[in-house]
Amino acid sequence: MTSTDDKALVLFSGGQDSATCLAWALDRFPAVETIGFDYGQRHRVELDVRAPFLTKLRADFPAWDGKLGQDHMVDAGIIGTLSETALTRETEIAMQADGLPNTFVPGRNLLFLTMAATVAYRRGIKHIVTGVCETDYSGYPDCRDDTIKALQLALNLGMDRRFVLHTPLMWIDKAATWDMASDLGGDALVNLINRETHTCYLGDRSRLHPWGYGCGHCPACQLRADGWARFVASDPQTG
Repeated sequence: MTSTDDKALVLFSGGQDSATCLAWALDRFPAVETIGFDYGQRHRVELDVRAPFLTKLRADFPAWDGKLGQDHMVDAGIIGTLSETALTRETEIAMQADGLPNTFVPGRNLLFLTMAATVAYRRGIKHIVTGVCETDYSGYPDCRDDTIKALQLALNLGMDRRFVLHTPLMWIDKAATWDMASDLGGDALVNLINRETHTCYLGDRSRLHPWGYGCGHCPACQLRADGWARFVASDPQTG
């Protein structure tokens, strides 16, 4: 199937960043599909919130409902089998000797985007949207802009297509990510992302904070909490 300019595929994990990217895509493209990956992640509760979030997004934003198409779920368990990380094992989160946090899952984003491109190829989709970011990326090398540009070139050469990998969050921090959600969908979208997504690395959904659910201590929670605090400080009426 030949790719067309009016379709986008969003890597939607169930977390804040990918939910914001989904809204970004729905604001720009007339047809949007989503894709998620089950790789044996320790915080797989993020997969549990995906369907309810999509249902509520459709209900709360009727203009986007007609644009939002098929959701794809991919079994990427091989990633969890091959890796020994704090996101795929019951291991305490810590820094490694190489300077990277042990939450880094080697090859994860490279494989995700390759599998997404495979689905996009079959579905005739040109635009692929992912929430990777150099500003709040915990040092993950597969979130860097150079990595994404190199992978786009490799995918285009290897599949003889002209995919475009979009990274709306690449140069912004978590506070600006909340700002983006607010600009796209106002308080309704901010509140939906706040309450219905999951970002905590430990998969803790027992505690609701002003910025959402989470343990409050892992790097993902700390980034989200700090971004929320700066976002609220810039707009005191929020929250």
